[in-house]
Amino acid sequence: MSNKGKNGVKRWAILSAIAIEMGVVIYAFVQLGKWLDLTYTGGKLFTVVCTLIGVAVSLYLVVNQTNRLNSK
Repeated sequence: MSNKGKNGVKRWAILSAIAIEMGVVIYAFVQLGKWLDLTYTGGKLFTVVCTLIGVAVSLYLVVNQTNRLNSK
């Protein structure tokens, strides 16, 4: 396999890992919000807030990782 082919596979692997990480982070924050709602309230306030925080955190991580990927 040529060097160009190896770099393409490596880049796809990194991008796949970033997508999986994004899903795991959002899922973890949603579960945290559900637990907080069950523990402290009967509504969905914590679920909504934690979901939004999870999306923001995952986007921040994606931007940082893609910037590092592009700088190499």
